[in-house]
Amino acid sequence: MNSILLDTINGKSTSRPPVWFMRQAGRVLPNYRELKEKYSFVEMMETPDLAAKVTLMPVNDLDVDAAILFSDILVVPQALGMSLEFTNAGPVFGAPLQTFSDPVSHLKTDLSKLNHIYAAIDRIIETRPSDIPLIGFCGAPLTTFCFMFRDNVRDITFKNAIEFIYRDINATKKIIDAITEVSIEYAVNQVKHGINIFQLFETYGGLLPEDLYLELILPASKKILNAVRDKGVPTIFFPKDLGHGIVKVTKDVADFVGVDWQMPIDYAREIVDCEVGIQGNLDPRLLYSNQNNIMQTLEKYIEFGSENQKWIFNLGHGIMPDTPFENVKFVVDWIKSANWKR
Repeated sequence: MNSILLDTINGKSTSRPPVWFMRQAGRVLPNYRELKEKYSFVEMMETPDLAAKVTLMPVNDLDVDAAILFSDILVVPQALGMSLEFTNAGPVFGAPLQTFSDPVSHLKTDLSKLNHIYAAIDRIIETRPSDIPLIGFCGAPLTTFCFMFRDNVRDITFKNAIEFIYRDINATKKIIDAITEVSIEYAVNQVKHGINIFQLFETYGGLLPEDLYLELILPASKKILNAVRDKGVPTIFFPKDLGHGIVKVTKDVADFVGVDWQMPIDYAREIVDCEVGIQGNLDPRLLYSNQNNIMQTLEKYIEFGSENQKWIFNLGHGIMPDTPFENVKFVVDWIKSANWKR
């Protein structure tokens, strides 16, 4: 495949950094909002033709350099037997794990619940442009674990999950192991169906102290990522809010590491294993600003981009849902037209 993103990941020199966005297939796109008037989120996610259409929308509407699978990180808990409803307020589990005295016993694996995603991948591969790689993904163990204990969609502290970790570390390890096992099966099957790159999303990496995260969670994430790499597909690990802990994301963990907007990109490059590429880290909230301010910030990346071939331009988190479409398109066009001095 003639792809600037794959070339970058594989260490080849390119004239500019590749660009794609986390949460690029969603409410920021007018065409998505139009489709959402006819179909629910679940219908779009579980209908292969619709999932493929939404996956490829950012490629067609924004001209980004990659497509990322239109799905949700909570399909793994579903495959572990948990009932889930996607409401307008957010995802709600019928019985979060904190409601049980013995949560481990309530995990009943049913991998068939993931089959619609593989069918969507097949359809994406059939219909995508020849130079557009497909990024597969799943949620990393801590983030997935936290959602499985949440009983209030407005709770962003994940109080129940954190309390459980400290109260029963042995049961916590069993649940993390179950999440990891299903995630490996899920990720490897994504590879079998044709994804070109795999990203592991640890959205809530900062909920635990760094030392506890590195001891309890990072080994599980490494297992998932290495299972994918063993199949010949490169990996990106995005441990948001892990801070200085990203120094532990070495080449034996992932090929690239995503950097959030809280950490300066130059500092990240300084402390991260030189063999590991960098992805990120524009503040997604900047896209609320006017285009002149956005351009001034983008220009600050030129020096970094001129010196670092192993860099994927992205946000430091996902696109905010009410971000002006014109500003997102402006960023893509600017990245593609700027002189990166390479």
